[in-house]
Amino acid sequence: MNRLVISGLAAAIALTLGACGEPEKAKPSLELPNKNPFPSTYTVPTSKTLLVKGANLLVGDGSEAEATDLVVMDGKIQAMGKGLQVPEGAVVIEAKGKWLTPGLIDVHSHMGVYPAPGTANHEDGNEMTAPVTAQVWAEHSVWPEDPQFEKALAGGITTVQILPGSGNLIGGRGVTLKNVPSLTVQGMKFPDAPYSLKMACGENPKRVYGEKGQLPSTRMGNMAGYRSAWIEAAAYKKGWDDYVKKIEAGEDADAPTRDLRLETLAGVLEGDIRIHNHCYKADEMAQMIDMAKEFGYKIAAFHHAVEGYKAAEMLAKEDICGVMWADWWGFKQEAFDMVEENIALVDYAKACAVIHSDDPIQVQRLNQEVAKAMTSGNKLGLGLTAADAIKWATLNPAKSLGLEDKIGSLKVGKNADLVLWDANPMSVYAHAEKVWIDGSLRFDRLDPSVQPTSDFNLGILEAGEVRP
Repeated sequence: MNRLVISGLAAAIALTLGACGEPEKAKPSLELPNKNPFPSTYTVPTSKTLLVKGANLLVGDGSEAEATDLVVMDGKIQAMGKGLQVPEGAVVIEAKGKWLTPGLIDVHSHMGVYPAPGTANHEDGNEMTAPVTAQVWAEHSVWPEDPQFEKALAGGITTVQILPGSGNLIGGRGVTLKNVPSLTVQGMKFPDAPYSLKMACGENPKRVYGEKGQLPSTRMGNMAGYRSAWIEAAAYKKGWDDYVKKIEAGEDADAPTRDLRLETLAGVLEGDIRIHNHCYKADEMAQMIDMAKEFGYKIAAFHHAVEGYKAAEMLAKEDICGVMWADWWGFKQEAFDMVEENIALVDYAKACAVIHSDDPIQVQRLNQEVAKAMTSGNKLGLGLTAADAIKWATLNPAKSLGLEDKIGSLKVGKNADLVLWDANPMSVYAHAEKVWIDGSLRFDRLDPSVQPTSDFNLGILEAGEVRP
C-alpha cells in the first residue's frame, strides 16, 4: 500500500461534451497519512575543500591503504589515492603516521532519552504503560542538549540510533541522528534515514508486566503478545489497501480511522520500518525469525545477542545483523551464556557483526570495545586485523540502519564522516584528534574552539577548558 500524501483533491476537469456541456463526475479524493510528519531540518554546512594527506586509511570494508590522501568536497569524499594534487583553496591536514577511519556508528544508544547526568524527570525512554506501544517515537523524548552527545563525538561517534528501552514487547520507533549540535531533534535527524521499531524478547517485558499481573508474564506470553499485535496490524493494513483500491477504481470510500500504534506496525509490514530486536538467546532469535516469516516482515538486527555465536550461521543465512557487546555478560540469566569471542565468531561465519554501547561510557570509547573483541578473536586464532575489526563499528552498523550507501566506509561519493586518530584506533592510547561530519569539522582535540558543549554545561565548565 502506498502511503505517500497525495496533495490536493483529485477533482475532474470540467469538459464540454457536445451540445450538452455536462462536466465529468468528480473523482473521489485520496488522502493518506503523512509518513514523515517530523522531517529532518538538517542541511550539510558549507565547508572548504579538505585534503587529508598521507594517512593510514582503515576503509571500513575490511581493506586498508597506507600513506594515502583523501579529498573532500561539498560534504562528500571526492578522491582517494597517493600523491593527490592539492585542490585550490583546500585545507590541508598533514596526517603522516596517523590513522583515518569512517565515523563510528552506535546503533544502540539511549542518549537524549536517558540523559547523563540525569534525573528521574528526564528518564523518557520506556513507555511502560502497555506491552505494545508502537505509537511512541523515541525522537519525541530526545533532549538535544544531553552532554552525552559531545562526549560521544570526542570518541569519534558521528551517527547514532536512539532507541526506546526494552521494557515492552514492542517499545516504539527508534530514530537515526547525526551527532551534531542542535536546538531541536529535527536538526539532528539523518535525512531520509529509515525508521526503526524496537522489539524486546525474553526477560524484560515478561518481568515488567508479570509484576503487574498482566500478560505477558512468560516467554509464551511474549510470543502471544507479538502475534496478536501483528494480526491487528495486518488487518489495519488491509483496510487501507482496500480503501486505496476503491479510490483508484473511482469508487466512493471513507478512509479508515487512523491508529498510531497500528500505523507503525503496518509500516513494518510494508517494508518501510526496520526491526531492531533486543534478543539475547539463540532459541528466541529462531522463534522471532519464524514469526517474521509468518507475518511477512524482515528483521534488520538482533541487539545484545549474547548467544550470537550459537546463532551465527542462522544470522548469516537470514541476512540479519548481530549487535553485540565486547564482553558484557552475567547481569541476568539470559546474559550468562556469553563468550568473549562472540563478535569475532559471528564475523567468522560471514554474518553481519556489529558492536554497540547501550551505555553512556562505552559510547565514548567504542574503538576500544572493538579492539577488545578483535583481541579475543585473535586469541582463538582468527587472525583479525584492525581493518577487519573497524567494520564492526562502521559499515556493518550502517547496513543495519539501511544507510550503507551513504556512510560506513571511505568510498568516493559517500558522506565525508571521518575520524583522524593520533594512533592506531585499536590502541588503548589512541585519541580521536579530529572528527568531520559531512566534511564539516565538528571536533578538534587540539583546538578548544572546536569542542562543542551543551548549554547545560554553561557555568559548569571553565571557559577554554579542554573537555574530552
